[in-house]
Amino acid sequence: MSDQVEAPTTDNASSKINPVLKSSDMPEEMKTKVYELAQSALDSSKKAVDIAASMKKEMDKTYGPTWHAIVGKSFGSFVSHESGNFIYFYVDNLAFLLFKTA
Repeated sequence: MSDQVEAPTTDNASSKINPVLKSSDMPEEMKTKVYELAQSALDSSKKAVDIAASMKKEMDKTYGPTWHAIVGKSFGSFVSHESGNFIYFYVDNLAFLLFKTA
């Protein structure tokens, strides 16, 4: 199985992703930060593992450990998380799941 993903394409560097929120209990400012991190990670890599690693590292740095990031086209999940620290969204056909645990 390849970890290469078909990352959303943009016409130019100033194009923005269009995230579709599925579920979240994060404050709006944190969601905005997550979307910015997704944009940056997608601009930097086409590998799901690299996108997830980049986002996890930045979330740990910005909001403290311990964050988990899952990025891909097909996965199931059942997670426990700290209140106010969960987001699940799509960018085109790519799913993003980020959550913090104690």
